[in-house]
Amino acid sequence: MPNFVELWVYLASAPLFGLTATLAVYVLAQALSVRSGHAPWANPVMLSVVVLAALMLLTGTAYPTYFAGAQFIHFLLGPAVVALGWPLWQRRAALRARWGRLVLASLAGGSAAAASAVGMGWALGLPGDVLLSLAPKSVTAPVAMGIAAQIGGVPALAAVFAALTGMVGALSARWLFGLMRLPTDAQGMALRGFALGTASHGIGAAHALQVHAEAGAYAGLALGLQVVLAAVLMPLVFRWL
Repeated sequence: MPNFVELWVYLASAPLFGLTATLAVYVLAQALSVRSGHAPWANPVMLSVVVLAALMLLTGTAYPTYFAGAQFIHFLLGPAVVALGWPLWQRRAALRARWGRLVLASLAGGSAAAASAVGMGWALGLPGDVLLSLAPKSVTAPVAMGIAAQIGGVPALAAVFAALTGMVGALSARWLFGLMRLPTDAQGMALRGFALGTASHGIGAAHALQVHAEAGAYAGLALGLQVVLAAVLMPLVFRWL
């Protein structure tokens, strides 16, 4: 037993611990998701976050130690987001014909997401800086942190709210879309994907990609539109208010 503890302490402090742990946990979570038929509760991103957080708490591993290895995966986040543009290029004719309606839908969805979060927070009596941190919850976390810093919120809180929003959206999307009786043909999947990307940014887009190619393409489009619109308009609106 002492030898095992010493071995674990050595491995946990190694630079590649974070990379190895992240890959192993995500592969297992993805296998569980596939076996369950992509059930909402088996979302691989959510399961990976929960398992890795529990592993770090149980072993006393500091986040900087974990991130020393996981930064290699973090670096791939940029190319992965750029890769979302390829499905959009394949559908460029349809997007060119619908661009006005898509922008309006994205603006309406983003406004509803921000207004509902701030409104409910205000009704519950949350402090002002927390309300401002809630506003960009439906924008991907790095952009949400930048917006929160500009409008007077707390960037760290904005990142937490964004991550929670993405997970809740990925978990509840199938049930909500079924409740609304959205069709499951190509057009219906495009609607589902666009709604999921608008409300739940990157985590929602990743879930949509796993379910259907059409849903994934439009989720990626909605993610990009939310980033641009929120980054430009949200600081202006809150400055005016």
